[in-house]
Amino acid sequence: MARQLRAEQTRATIITAAADLFDRHGYESTSLSDIVEHAQVTKGALYFHFAAKEDLAHAIMELQSRASRQVTSELEGRGYSSLETLMRITFGISRLSVEGPIQRAGLRLATGPVEVRPPLAHPFTEWRDLASRKLHGAVKESDVHPDIDIEATAHALVSWFVGTRVVGRTLEPVARQPRRVAEMWHVMIRGLVPVTRRARYLSLAARLEREPGTA
Repeated sequence: MARQLRAEQTRATIITAAADLFDRHGYESTSLSDIVEHAQVTKGALYFHFAAKEDLAHAIMELQSRASRQVTSELEGRGYSSLETLMRITFGISRLSVEGPIQRAGLRLATGPVEVRPPLAHPFTEWRDLASRKLHGAVKESDVHPDIDIEATAHALVSWFVGTRVVGRTLEPVARQPRRVAEMWHVMIRGLVPVTRRARYLSLAARLEREPGTA
């Protein structure tokens, strides 16, 4: 049992070290030797858990996907409207990126040279499908104009959400991401939400920017 626990801790250490380097330097610019040094483990320990650098990349993307799905699952069970749930999910995922390197590295890997292997779905596909479902719900709840092109709006929302993180990675501190998500929603709400309901969601976006979590 103790040996298994140590092995799990070593694996987690390696993944975190790799995620930090992939996030800061990119997948292609990071070698396995860099990861060994950063994780302070032996090459044997690394190869015990991962046969290749690509396997490490997929482990990171799997953890990213699992964390995003957990945020989604927790928020979908709280009785919020469809639009509020979607907004809270985007802030929740954004804050995961602020808190640790795995979400940041997962995003960089998803926009880079590593192909996502089945059965893992591409995170952008998961997010776009989620946005589409929630926008359909928001139309039924009269929180969004009934004549919008839902698929086009979902695609645009995910592109904007991902874009704020990609651009922000280069230009500003990662802690600024919730602010950028709030700015995104302030613009989208004005185009999507009827005037009679707009103030509620603009206020929500401002409040979620300040909140430390997704609740």
